Amino acid sequence: MTDLPIRPSLQQRLRAFTTARVAIGRVGSAVPTAAMLDFQLAHARARDAVHAPLDPATFGVILCGRPVIQVRSAAPDRATYLMRPDLGRTLHPDDLPLLAGLQCSMAIVLADGLSATAVKAHAVELAGAVIEKAKRWSVGPIVIAHQARVALGDEIGEALGADLVVMLIGERPGLSAADSLSAYLTWRPKRGRLDSERNCISNIRPPHGWEIESAADEIMKIANSARLLGCTGVAMIGEAQNSRIEG
Repeated sequence: MTDLPIRPSLQQRLRAFTTARVAIGRVGSAVPTAAMLDFQLAHARARDAVHAPLDPATFGVILCGRPVIQVRSAAPDRATYLMRPDLGRTLHPDDLPLLAGLQCSMAIVLADGLSATAVKAHAVELAGAVIEKAKRWSVGPIVIAHQARVALGDEIGEALGADLVVMLIGERPGLSAADSLSAYLTWRPKRGRLDSERNCISNIRPPHGWEIESAADEIMKIANSARLLGCTGVAMIGEAQNSRIEG
C-alpha cells in the first residue's frame, strides 16, 4: 500500500505567507494555549524594546570608518521621552557644540526611537552599506542620538550643514516585530521641517522585511533623486512628474 502524501492544512498554507497571527485556531470560545503564550511573549518583547536603552558601549569611537558623536534629545529619561514627544524632537543644548564646525553633504544618524533593539540589530550594518554606496557624497561622522524622535535629525543635519540627513531609527514595536528599523530622509534639514517633507523606508528587518542591501540601494536611490530634484517628501513626487512631462 502506497503512503499518501500529507497535505499542509489551510492554516499552515496561510502562515507561510506572513508572520502575522492568522489562522491560529480556537478551543471553544478561546484561543489555543500555545497561541496565547506566543502572544504574551511577543507583547513582552515589544515592551522590552520600547524601554531598552541604547547602550553607548555598543558603539566605539569609530563606526563604519567614521568617527562617532553621541548626542541626546531634551528628554532627560525614558519615561519623559515617552510622555513628551516634543522633547524628543529637540537637541539637548549642551550637545549642540559637539556638532559645530563639522560639514558634510550627507549626515547619518542612528537613533533609538521606540526600539533600541532594532538599532542594535540592523542600524550599524545598514549605515555601513549606505556609506559604501554613497561614493559621490561627503558623509560626516556617525551621530548616535539618544531619546530621539524622527525630527531630531533635522536639527542634527542643520548643525552639520548637511544637504541630506538619513535617520535610521527604531520603529514602534508591534506584536509580530520588535526589531523593525526605519530610514527617514530629509533634504536640507532644519528645525521645523514637516513629515510631508521626508521620505521613509520602513520595516527594515531581514529576513522578514527589507534586506540590508536592498534597503541601502533604496536609500541611495532616494538620496540621489533628492540631490537632483532639490527636495524630498511629497514635493519629490511632483518634481519627478514635472521632469517627466518636460522631458
